[in-house]
Amino acid sequence: MKKFGLFLLGGIAAVILLANLGSMIGLAIGLVILYFAVKGFMKAETTSKKVIWAIIGIFAACAAISNVPALLGIAAAYVLYVVYKKWNGKKQDPGKDNDPFVNFEKQWAEMNRN
Repeated sequence: MKKFGLFLLGGIAAVILLANLGSMIGLAIGLVILYFAVKGFMKAETTSKKVIWAIIGIFAACAAISNVPALLGIAAAYVLYVVYKKWNGKKQDPGKDNDPFVNFEKQWAEMNRN
């Protein structure tokens, strides 16, 4: 039953991810353009160049803001990742401790016995 729930959750997340794929691409493009506009604005020495970079930055920010539904797609991608991890998750033995300090103490005790 747990696998069925994970399968159902993963299916819903996949549909949401595919539905928001276009807006995710638009958000990424808008943020990249905004990044380069800010860098260009900071490097510009004349006022006219700063104004041009500011206008480009404003348009890029508007494009990025208009693609806010892409955040649902990003959340769906994270849910798919969690479902994948839980689907293939391996249970650790409670008696087997992978703590490096515990292993260090065991090795130190072995060295002192010899």
